[in-house]
Amino acid sequence: MENINIVLLSGGSGKRLWPLSNDIRSKQFIRMFRNEDGEMESMLMRVYRQIHQVMPQATVTIATSRKQVSSIRNQLGDQVHICVEPERRDTFPAICLAAAYLRDVRKLGGEQPVVVCPVDPYVEESYFEAVKELAQMASEGESRLSLMGIEPTYPSEKYGYILPRDGERVSEVRGFREKPDEETAREYIRQGSLWNGGIFAFRLGYLLERAHQLLDFADYQDLYDRYGEQKKISFDYAVVEKEKDIKVLRYQGQWKDLGSWNTFTEGMAAQSIGKVTMDHTCNNTHVINELNIPILCMGCRDLVVAASADGILVSDKEQSSYMKPFVEEIQQQVMYAEKSWGSFTVLDVQEESMTIKVLLRQGNRLHYHSHEHRDEVWTVANGQGRVVLDGVERQVGSGDVIRMPAGCKHTIIADTSLQVIEVQLGREISVEDKQKWKLTGIS
Repeated sequence: MENINIVLLSGGSGKRLWPLSNDIRSKQFIRMFRNEDGEMESMLMRVYRQIHQVMPQATVTIATSRKQVSSIRNQLGDQVHICVEPERRDTFPAICLAAAYLRDVRKLGGEQPVVVCPVDPYVEESYFEAVKELAQMASEGESRLSLMGIEPTYPSEKYGYILPRDGERVSEVRGFREKPDEETAREYIRQGSLWNGGIFAFRLGYLLERAHQLLDFADYQDLYDRYGEQKKISFDYAVVEKEKDIKVLRYQGQWKDLGSWNTFTEGMAAQSIGKVTMDHTCNNTHVINELNIPILCMGCRDLVVAASADGILVSDKEQSSYMKPFVEEIQQQVMYAEKSWGSFTVLDVQEESMTIKVLLRQGNRLHYHSHEHRDEVWTVANGQGRVVLDGVERQVGSGDVIRMPAGCKHTIIADTSLQVIEVQLGREISVEDKQKWKLTGIS
């Protein structure tokens, strides 16, 4: 089998790992793990790296929302394939859109095997060996649909269950069960059931056939344009639970869903990250500090402490699993985000001003844009680059101050890595006050 096509589903609202996650930076973008070179990486970066270590020829397409595109390009580069979901319509329309993208944009044939996986499991390379085997099963047409079932390690109430017909490594599927209570989960496990980890494999033509049966569209562009009209329905309900010709591959390796602080800390590279001091009496406590100020912990037990520009969390690890409704009540604009060109951090917000630290990666630039209701001032703190103001280009470097009155078209280009302090001034400061313009004649 020469071609393996992996679709990674990247979603998430950024509530369960607040304050490190927000509406733009979901949990899969938080750099909390250490790779083989000792560099920090996110779930997305880890999974993407593992795929290509096990399957060097695999082609990865990430199905995601428009909000996450900049973060994905920031971490994986500009060459990664991204299928943008115009709005949230659940997993079946998202996978159908990705399938149409593979056929109409990537020009793949109907016999091509496709494996759909979540973007954020904490796994070892054996998981991707199993993904490779699933792709082989789909390629050979062993069944119309193949699933990966995770060998349970405890009676979980968080996952649905797959019921195999026997205990073989590859088995026909007898049925499915919804998320149970703990006692029922114990019974499912006694019967040999597996966790449903949301990993599916099929031939591209099969999925597109099912897509046209349930959704009204002609091709990729038509589905994209009319996406908001499509019914919200999960892939499990629309396809998996209705398919008769289906097999499950039993996976017995490490698999963790790091969906809350309590579980997320299990995969952390160290007990603390950032400027953190912990005394010897601290026990089972993890601290993550993204701020440039020290955190001191003494006598802390079973706690998670997380500090970022978006806020500070101090929580018992078990209680951290129940934080979502409290976070939803916090009214706070996004204070930090990774973008395709670099990142920004909001430093200060006043009634008629906002101060932001902008980090531009070498070779990148901001959109050429203007604002109607605010003035801006840039101070270059470090690096060399060029600004374009109303079509006029000039060099800038450390210590230079650039003023842009309302209506001025402007951008900055990083010839080296650039750190810029941006001050926004005006009575109506909002993200909506931005008009993009085409920039010509500038390299």
